[in-house]
Amino acid sequence: MAAVYDHNARLWPNKNEQFFHNHQIQPIAQRGPHCVSTVLAMLTGKTPKEFQGKMNTQDPFSWSQVLQPYGMKLSYCPMDVRKLKFYMKELIALDDLFTLSYYTTLDSKKILGDPDDNGWITGSHIVILHRDQIIDPASGTATPAHEHHCNDYHTKRIFRVLPHHHIRGL
Repeated sequence: MAAVYDHNARLWPNKNEQFFHNHQIQPIAQRGPHCVSTVLAMLTGKTPKEFQGKMNTQDPFSWSQVLQPYGMKLSYCPMDVRKLKFYMKELIALDDLFTLSYYTTLDSKKILGDPDDNGWITGSHIVILHRDQIIDPASGTATPAHEHHCNDYHTKRIFRVLPHHHIRGL
């Protein structure tokens, strides 16, 4: 018997599960290169400074650890490097709370290229998707998800925000 090959995986197995559907998020504009700490602050209602120096901006496990005292953690969603616009309809249909990270170059050759001598490949950014709104720390505003420029960029990471006691997650 041959194995079934899936070209795609759903981002989340249960479409009827919402964890933070009614969560209130106050947009905050980041100051300096602090998009991760600003996103964590918006998720928790704290300030970005409360997270700076307590997590590694390149280590999502550390992000999840600092969210746990606030009753939250992150769970990877299965994805690849396709542009976010190819995930947006499914994400909006889940009607909950996510973080979306994307590469900030439109040049796919740079994303898949070799790092320089310092390990740098290309920049990235993180935003919040809450229901059908993108909350972007770069601008400190909320925008309808289908209209936000992140749709045109290649996906780096998609996380669902879960209650800290949920079986899935980091």
